[in-house]
Amino acid sequence: MPDSTPYTQYNTNAIAALNAHTAAYLHWYEAAVILYIFGAIAFVAWWFFRGRAPLVAGIALAIVGAACQGTSLGLRWYYSAHVPWNDLYGSLSLVTFFAVVLFVAFGARYRIWFAGPFVLALADGLLGYARYWNKGLEPLVPSLQSYWIYIHVPVVLSAYAAFLIGFCTSVLYLMKKRDEERVARVAGSSVGAAVAPGAAAGAARPAYLAWLDLVPATGKLDVITYRVNAIGEILLTFGIILGALWAHDVWGSYWQWDPKETAILVSWMVYAAYLHLHTRPAWRGAPSAWVSIAGFASILFCYFGVNIWISGLHSYK
Repeated sequence: MPDSTPYTQYNTNAIAALNAHTAAYLHWYEAAVILYIFGAIAFVAWWFFRGRAPLVAGIALAIVGAACQGTSLGLRWYYSAHVPWNDLYGSLSLVTFFAVVLFVAFGARYRIWFAGPFVLALADGLLGYARYWNKGLEPLVPSLQSYWIYIHVPVVLSAYAAFLIGFCTSVLYLMKKRDEERVARVAGSSVGAAVAPGAAAGAARPAYLAWLDLVPATGKLDVITYRVNAIGEILLTFGIILGALWAHDVWGSYWQWDPKETAILVSWMVYAAYLHLHTRPAWRGAPSAWVSIAGFASILFCYFGVNIWISGLHSYK
């Protein structure tokens, strides 16, 4: 009988190498998870203690966390010899990476650092959940061996990331709107006396909501949310077009009415309705914020509900 020891040793060494490579990119992944947690805590500290130090710490931790996550994705790409967003773990990691990068970019442009705890906490929760879907280093399945995977998937996932930020600013809008209404009621109830906005706000809200002073007025926040969601809708439009071109190359048809395709079309229509309704004065503000929140709920269903629970051409089941 031939001696199979050399082959057994080879397989053992190969498995050990794969495990070591998986551990290498997971170390950077875990560092990102921890840094995002501390980043969210730093932004919360800025909420309550103000000052420049906690704000700078929060921004720095977000940037370093994104760098660690980018390193993790890069190592996974290097060791697997294919794109790292080929499965739910990789794609969800890319969504959260884009979310933090866009948050830093939007923060520098629109000063939305007040949304830091919301964005980092939500992104970190999604990133932590992704760990349960990590399957290590696996070969790329034949259906994904296409140059379209380099452009279609990142564009769509970056749209999801923009919508995540738009969801957070929409929730903050509703909180700020309620706070402004409380202030107006207190000011209106003061007969014959002028009430300063700061004093009215202090009398109208619990002390633990004092951080809402950092959130801009609802009119400005509504415009910021609109711009963020508009960027997401543009990215999603290009992503759907690229996906249709990929589908034509693979299946000979631009549209299959696959559950994922149908779900993403519904999400696109919700955000298209949001952008249209925002042009109507009666729909700006709270109604638009609720449509934005509904749009992100549809994105979550499209991403998790369809990919995990419904069988289809895009399913991870």
